Amino acid sequence: MAKLRYGIIGCGGCGRGKHLTSYSKMPDVELVAVCDIIASRANFAADQFNVEAAYTNYMEMLAEEELDIVSVATPNHVHAPATIAALQAGCHVHCEKPASLTPELVQAMVNAKDKSGKKLMIGLNNRFTPWAQFAKAYVAAGKLGEIYHAKCGWKRRRGIPGKGGWFTTKACSGGGPLIDLGVHYIDVCNYIMGFPKPISVSGQTYSKFADGQVFNPNASGYTGTYDVEDLAVGFVRYAGGLTLDIETSWASNTESEYTFVELYGTEGGLKYEKGRLTLFSSFEGTQMNTTPLLAADGAWGLAETYHYIDCIQNDKEPMSRPEEAVFVMKIINGLYESADKGEEVKLSTAKVKAAKVDVKSPAFGK
Repeated sequence: MAKLRYGIIGCGGCGRGKHLTSYSKMPDVELVAVCDIIASRANFAADQFNVEAAYTNYMEMLAEEELDIVSVATPNHVHAPATIAALQAGCHVHCEKPASLTPELVQAMVNAKDKSGKKLMIGLNNRFTPWAQFAKAYVAAGKLGEIYHAKCGWKRRRGIPGKGGWFTTKACSGGGPLIDLGVHYIDVCNYIMGFPKPISVSGQTYSKFADGQVFNPNASGYTGTYDVEDLAVGFVRYAGGLTLDIETSWASNTESEYTFVELYGTEGGLKYEKGRLTLFSSFEGTQMNTTPLLAADGAWGLAETYHYIDCIQNDKEPMSRPEEAVFVMKIINGLYESADKGEEVKLSTAKVKAAKVDVKSPAFGK
């Protein structure tokens, strides 16, 4: 079988550290081309991974190279145009999270995927961890009974990713930690619960550290635009009475950085916190806490990439579907809308209408 020809759009930290690193380990993949709007970064990635072709415009790369797979690891506002362009060029696409800025843009990606006949997977790596896979199977087996409340989040004490780059510029990122960090755990929580139907959301955002030195010291820049939140909280109501609490922060005066998911059921509970999964149950009137012996998570993105190659080679549906990303972005955008309005927002049950997307290569900054 001929090797799958691979290219990437976006050669920043995630592009190199996750996508290029993991795809370089795939025996059935040939790294053919890299693209980044910053020529020095594209050339650095090409040298690091021994790739011959380096581009600064993804439309040129897609036109000149015969690629089978493309990763999109750009700033968020480029996800939709780059993904749609790659699908239209006949490529399977592995797009980083969040899928895009709005549910309408993600729906446009879904439509392009359906029209192309190619596979599109969103890079939500937490779904591919042993704890999440175990939790999903445990819930599906009815071990928690009826789940009626859940909590999830990712809290950083000091972790704002620079100031003035695309992360802190809403037009490029779509928001702060809610869309950056929260998307991971909002997604995995809903995934484990089987994607119950959300009916309304209420949220609040805060920006209290924009002028303080609480940034990630490895991030780019300490001056410039900062028009996003550094803390977001939210509440989701689902059909049937299920509720979800959400909390995400880039900076907050809390004990330490940690991630968490908690599920409350009539027959048991589940908690994932600081890398440890605990199950709560009872037997013969005795309360029990159980810690499953799970495999280690492994290298960043490796299980995700193995899965995607298997889906392409064996015509399987990817585990992280863009249709579900539409659902998650509806919740996130609803929370931002609620924060802006200062009131609860009802979520429409109508099918999301796809946005019109210009696929020409936009600038995607530093």
